[in-house]
Amino acid sequence: MLDACYTESAVQTAVDLANTLKPIKEEDALETVEQLRGFLDNHPPAGPPSSAADQVSGLPRLTRADLAEVRALRETVRAVLERANTDAAGIAILINDGLRRSRATPALRHDHDRWWTEVTSDTDRCAAHLAATTLSALAGVIATLGPTRLGVCAGQNCRGTFVDLSRNGSKQFCTRTCAHRASVAAYRSRRSPR
Repeated sequence: MLDACYTESAVQTAVDLANTLKPIKEEDALETVEQLRGFLDNHPPAGPPSSAADQVSGLPRLTRADLAEVRALRETVRAVLERANTDAAGIAILINDGLRRSRATPALRHDHDRWWTEVTSDTDRCAAHLAATTLSALAGVIATLGPTRLGVCAGQNCRGTFVDLSRNGSKQFCTRTCAHRASVAAYRSRRSPR
């Protein structure tokens, strides 16, 4: 197989962004600028910081506008993950539009005897950089493994999203916890008297 054109950390950032919204529980982990800063602190961008100020503060000052842009991006990422199995052409349009809006640009990189492409944005907006990272990672998974590797948890009371990077591509649940709950429920269903 060709070397994948995505990094696992970028794919995980996309999944984590989508899963900041828990629709069944009606919980949202991106309601405030402080929550956005926490998310970005836990998902640092690849590559060197862009300025000395960034090196000192870690991230530029975030605003309510940044929060709104990231929440809109989350809707796009979540839609891609939810619809990949049923509407591959539609998600291609979503990804391409999102990359265009973020002014994403591929760049060829070389390090440690390895070549790869990295997609970046030429703006200072954090949502644009996050869009370039997450949408290009999802596009890379789709291009190398197919759209069926993106999905929504099969757990009865869960709408968590996932990307299956496993060798056999048989993932159905967002976490082991959800898989275990489903297994226990199936066992109990088989054992209960009719």
